[in-house]
Amino acid sequence: MRFALFLVSFLFFTSVFSQNVGLGVSGIYNFQTESVGAGARVVIFPERTVSFTPQVSYFFPFNKVNELTLGLGVDYKFLKTRKLYGYALGHAGYNRWIDYLASELPEARPNNWNFEVGMGLSGRRCLRPFAEYRYNVKFLETHLNVGLMYIFGCKSKKRSKKGGTDCPAY
Repeated sequence: MRFALFLVSFLFFTSVFSQNVGLGVSGIYNFQTESVGAGARVVIFPERTVSFTPQVSYFFPFNKVNELTLGLGVDYKFLKTRKLYGYALGHAGYNRWIDYLASELPEARPNNWNFEVGMGLSGRRCLRPFAEYRYNVKFLETHLNVGLMYIFGCKSKKRSKKGGTDCPAY
């Protein structure tokens, strides 16, 4: 757990000073467990075709499942318009199922891994709304993330000739 926090902090501060990073928060809805949660992420290389996103998510105790997930996502932008990115994503993470003892599942354990695949859309300005639909291949469940990201060092008012934001790093 300490190593994961160190790694996220290191990647965040290294990226902030090189102007290749964004921060985001999201609300999450899990369709199978009918649970709501919150998430936070650091987006590394937000303007490139491939971005890396260390993430944390938490599903609250009032849900059927109370859990915490720490992981790393990889986004591949396959659609770039003047206003939107469309991307495919993969996410691997450590999952701490906090209330696993309340489960009737015989294989319920406190420490798990998960892997998710999905699709997302995000804006292209400094403050970017985003939405992602994900499928967890281990637990066979889907969820929706909806949130906002802020990209450091970009200037949304000025558009580059390629139609993107005018970020000093690119």
